[in-house]
Amino acid sequence: MPNNKRKESRKKLVAFTPISDMTDGKLLGYVGDLTLKGLMVIGEKPVEIDRHLMLGLELLSMHITISARAAWCKRDGDTSYYMTGFEFLNVSPENLKIIKQILDRYEFNPVTGTSKVK
Repeated sequence: MPNNKRKESRKKLVAFTPISDMTDGKLLGYVGDLTLKGLMVIGEKPVEIDRHLMLGLELLSMHITISARAAWCKRDGDTSYYMTGFEFLNVSPENLKIIKQILDRYEFNPVTGTSKVK
């Protein structure tokens, strides 16, 4: 279950961002939201809680491979999709910099309905 005590607000991205399991190259789904500490993936299959994966995220010219743990997984309402919350593990300074750039460049503001695509 999602932890509502998080210190960072989640950021929804404007861009359509696929997430792959780098172990087998299979598509897990697409980014629902992103923080410096993790992300939510919306996909067609559930992910086992506490499973450790190497996630691949590519957005335009920015690509990162990052270790993550599935913290929670639940069905997305009445749809056939699943939402999975991943916690990043051992984030390198280079990957942290790229995540910050992605957040700064592609953040969507749900309050105003505007984006900061630069």
